[in-house]
Amino acid sequence: MRLSRRALLAATTAAASLTAAPPAAASEPRRGLRTGFERLAADGYSLLYGRRVGIVTNPTGVTRDVRHIVDVMHADPRVDLVAVFGPEHGFRGTAQAGGSEGRYDDPATKLPVYDTYLKSGRPLADVFTASGVDTVVFDIQDVGARFYTYIWTLYDCMEAAQLAGKRFVVLDRPNPVTGRSAQGPVLHKEFATFVGRQPISQAHGMTVAELARLFNGEFLTTPVPLETVLMTGWRRSDLYDASGLPWVPPSPNMPTPDTALVYSGTCLFEGTNLSEGRGTTRPFELLGADGIDGRWAAKVSELGLPGVHFREAYFAPTFSKFQGKTIGGVQIHVHDRAAYDPVRTGIALLVTAKQVWDGFAWRSDNWIDKLTGSTQVRSAIDAGASTEDVVAGWREELAAFRRIRKEYLLYK
Repeated sequence: MRLSRRALLAATTAAASLTAAPPAAASEPRRGLRTGFERLAADGYSLLYGRRVGIVTNPTGVTRDVRHIVDVMHADPRVDLVAVFGPEHGFRGTAQAGGSEGRYDDPATKLPVYDTYLKSGRPLADVFTASGVDTVVFDIQDVGARFYTYIWTLYDCMEAAQLAGKRFVVLDRPNPVTGRSAQGPVLHKEFATFVGRQPISQAHGMTVAELARLFNGEFLTTPVPLETVLMTGWRRSDLYDASGLPWVPPSPNMPTPDTALVYSGTCLFEGTNLSEGRGTTRPFELLGADGIDGRWAAKVSELGLPGVHFREAYFAPTFSKFQGKTIGGVQIHVHDRAAYDPVRTGIALLVTAKQVWDGFAWRSDNWIDKLTGSTQVRSAIDAGASTEDVVAGWREELAAFRRIRKEYLLYK
């Protein structure tokens, strides 16, 4: 990517009056954070004046008094909101993983709701065209992991908006697990799926506005006319509870910010025959299988991983793997969130599970390769590699991604 193109894209994005966000002063309380939507509304929606607007959102698109922004904008005569676009799980969030709500009219606003799930390219561009919008707005709370599909809904919608000749606006929200650094393996393009379209790291450490600029500058063949409404009062070191914002589960198995904190590591267990805790009140914090006992918690505890304790645990999932059966495993207890490394911890749990349980197996479709972005993690663990050896296998690719990522960061 030539520097001249990046400079041009930066200039285009900066054209929006609300794009540039002043850095938060050291003395500013975190509860002074204002989201992209709050800044857009405070400015009288001037960025949307005279536009026919459609919004890509879900239950997380709320104000701090938990009114949905679709309801707020629909009731405001300054906004011509004509359509809503729902991602995986749907606009109102009723569908489980791998599902959506389809096409319907929203009972509260009577607005048409279009389904974007598993649509991309020209078919999704045709949806935007049929909706009659000229501006597509994106406002969804992300959780900071490459395989969480909302960032790829963002990517697909940006690409489709460009194909359909639409303007694209991203309203920013915090990365709930901080934006301090990128961690984990980087996707190889031959493993691209909806849980990873482009080569970014497993924990990207970016906000959706930063990702949108990265996508536009690095991956889209033709950039979309992009404007971003940034936050004020957010720092890269902030965890979600510092924001003062309410937590609305972005998906049915992301009930708390604690879930998001571990997710970028323990979601890897979706690629195994172990339960990742779906069907419990602590998904992705509880892991286990039939036949596992206290040896696993003891083995992984021996590694002395920073910021985390492991408790021998027994649980019976109400759905998904081992439904209704009492199984053994571990519960993750993060005691130092600043020191905790979710991806390294996830790898350590995989390595030790295979060491102590002879029933360990990868999913037959090698879904683990889609989650990690290549065969490297699976092959190394199968060869008996240690946690440190597995992590070392992605070091150079991660360093290269970090250099690219740095050019698109917007906050201190």
